[in-house]
Amino acid sequence: MPNTSQKAIHFGAGNIGRGFIGPLLVESGYHVIFADVNEEVIRQLNKQVSYDVLILDEDDEYRNSISDVSGVVSTSDDIIKSFADPELDIITTAVGPAILEKIAVTIAKGLHARREAKQGSLNIIACENMINQTTALRKHVFDHLSDDDKAWVEENVGFANCSVDRIVPPCDPKDSDRPLDVGVEGFYEWVVDQGALQRTPPRVHLKGVKLTTDLDAYIERKLFTLNCGHAISAYLGFLKGHTTTDQAVRDPEVRAVVYGALWEEAGAALIFKHKFDEGEYRQYVEKIMERFGNPRMKDEVTRVGRDPLRKLAKGDRLLGPTEMALVYGLPTDNLSKGIAAAFLFDYKEDKQAVDLQKRVEKEGIEKVVADITGFEQGSKEHGKILEAYKELRKKYKLKK
Repeated sequence: MPNTSQKAIHFGAGNIGRGFIGPLLVESGYHVIFADVNEEVIRQLNKQVSYDVLILDEDDEYRNSISDVSGVVSTSDDIIKSFADPELDIITTAVGPAILEKIAVTIAKGLHARREAKQGSLNIIACENMINQTTALRKHVFDHLSDDDKAWVEENVGFANCSVDRIVPPCDPKDSDRPLDVGVEGFYEWVVDQGALQRTPPRVHLKGVKLTTDLDAYIERKLFTLNCGHAISAYLGFLKGHTTTDQAVRDPEVRAVVYGALWEEAGAALIFKHKFDEGEYRQYVEKIMERFGNPRMKDEVTRVGRDPLRKLAKGDRLLGPTEMALVYGLPTDNLSKGIAAAFLFDYKEDKQAVDLQKRVEKEGIEKVVADITGFEQGSKEHGKILEAYKELRKKYKLKK
């Protein structure tokens, strides 16, 4: 049974928080305090004090009841008081990379309150879909700390980067009389930098979490395989008129490109760099393809493909594995096709997609590809992406 004397604060009461991080904290013996700006979600959490997580495996589905939770509005004074609780051991987030800077102010105030109350050490782990997410949060938090608070935090707070992996499709509360319930895939992986947790109390433990001294390998494996394949399936699926990523990855043409990118190109590069076992890595790729094809997930290509400029950033899920493959002299044909498809993601309800299309129209695809990817005009990789772009546009009869 959970030992509810331990408490955790989790920023972000959305689907990932309720469907992934929150349940693992509860299973680890924590009472989880969800902090969110959505007052209705917080009201429901405090009213129900439990919700169900629906596990959506391909051949079956079942419910896990999550209890021992409560909620607090993240802009209220109540959240600051929670930081001073002697039973608080850990703070986690799942708010989205862009929101880390906003919650940093609250976390800084909370850490000040904890220092003033002379309470002990704790962990902070940002569970965001970005590299070095907790390091980024730490920087934002330190921007709002006094020198005395900074010295105390240095000695008492562990900021641990991590890699998180679980597909959690959006769930519309209006479709259910149980608005807090959330559906997730059965698979999950949460890997945490062990070295950053050395200052935390011995009683801190996280069920289902893998601790590692080589986090970079896991981060790149996840970003350059799962996130890479998910993005490519979304962008190619969008072009072919598929609604969800499971539809896209069951399309033989899309599947071939995704698998080729993940195994022959990104995967081969990761095996070279991190010395992954080749057989185990192939199984990892096969498992990812199986996860993408899960018809119960119904993850829309427009959601997975959103924010194309962010996904086309240097070192991210598309350019990152491409750059790595080039370092090791590996092919990049499938990755280039995925990148080209991202430049064709013309989804009117996505601001970044709209902005990208405006740039292409104004400046020309040759210049935009060079500016965004860093591959100079006239270079082999720039030409490969440009050729794939033109082929896809012609194939799907897209207007210039």
